[in-house]
Amino acid sequence: MMIYKAAALLMFAALPTHLAIPALAQTARADNTETSMADGIRNPNKRGPALTGGRRPLYRLRKSDVVEIQFTFSPEFDQTVAIQPDGFVALKAVDSVFAEGLTLTELHDAVVKVYQRALRDPEVSVILKDFEKPYFVAGGQVGRPGKYELRSPTTAAEAVALAGGFTESSKHSQVVLFRRVSTGVVETHVLNLKAMLASRNLEEDPELAPGDMLFVPQNRISKIKKFLPVSSLSTFFTPAQF
Repeated sequence: MMIYKAAALLMFAALPTHLAIPALAQTARADNTETSMADGIRNPNKRGPALTGGRRPLYRLRKSDVVEIQFTFSPEFDQTVAIQPDGFVALKAVDSVFAEGLTLTELHDAVVKVYQRALRDPEVSVILKDFEKPYFVAGGQVGRPGKYELRSPTTAAEAVALAGGFTESSKHSQVVLFRRVSTGVVETHVLNLKAMLASRNLEEDPELAPGDMLFVPQNRISKIKKFLPVSSLSTFFTPAQF
């Protein structure tokens, strides 16, 4: 074996320079590939550049959320505020700040900036005290129409069960799922839960997202647009259900 290794080294040394350098580079690339593969096996959470999207996006503030703002050296400015319907929070002694859609870090920076006009180098803590829990709405021909907390992963069929199940007059071959895609628009999906449950093939049973709305009709729906304005949802749901 030692003789073979020595012969291999002599052959490599005898290679012309223009051949030896690419050979070295190819060897280095192979070593790096093996190292990356080994890292991936040891650490399955390690992601390549193409897979580095945010898996757990930070919570963004919504209307009616409540935040507590504390000042380390100026407790007289401590306050608990709610995000108003217009998206602003009213602050003591300074202008209001737009908060809807911000993360807590972004709101912290905005509060520090506005209070720099009244305080020197303010040290501020922003704490989320209360927020709207994730929910879904079930309406139409279900046992208990209304708004329900989305406490864990829940499919459309499970959501109907939570809402009291189908009534005798329900058309559960055309359950409509409304999902908000922008501020004023919802996307519609018609689900044949009857066939899905009969075949016991639940792979196509979609998991609900916060804010989804399920409507179980009494009669067959001949046609429904793919996208609808949010204002048109009152045709399917009563305002008390939102």
